Amino acid sequence: MTESDARRDYRPSPLRHAEAKPDGDRWALTFVRDFAHSPSTLWTALTDPGELPQWAPYTADRDLGTVGPATLTMVDGPDRTELDGTVIRAEAPHVLEHAWGDDVLLWTIEETGAGARLTLRHTLDDQRTAAMTAAGWHMCLDVAEALLDGHPIGPIVGADAMNYGWHALNEQYSERLGVEPIDPTLP
Repeated sequence: MTESDARRDYRPSPLRHAEAKPDGDRWALTFVRDFAHSPSTLWTALTDPGELPQWAPYTADRDLGTVGPATLTMVDGPDRTELDGTVIRAEAPHVLEHAWGDDVLLWTIEETGAGARLTLRHTLDDQRTAAMTAAGWHMCLDVAEALLDGHPIGPIVGADAMNYGWHALNEQYSERLGVEPIDPTLP
């Protein structure tokens, strides 16, 4: 199957564990997903600037496996938005924490008998955006899993995600997280 066939046939996987809780004056969205891959394989997918554009909603100007400043460029079709980022913690292959604009992403990787469990804690300003953020990460991690399984789909991010089931995921995560769904396509 070619990448274009895999992309055409992509359907979001079932919902994963997600919760949103207050974190001071912000909100923390926690998203958990199991992978049939080693922690070091997941670490590379999270940090390598060659792998990030194949699944993530951003690219990086450097390897994120070391502490320090980085530029993370958000991708939405032809549009690119550079955001200042800082890698706060990099403890290969288990903990990566970095800023992405005003948000903070804490990725933890635990070895399991079948591979690894990835937990993403994404700190947000507004609880109302938790479901749409969860829907976006859900799709990105579906794409990452396909990539790691050797069946690349190509990134499904930004407005392009609307064509691949993002709206349904947003509705489902809204219900699960107890928030009203936000449709970013409406004014």
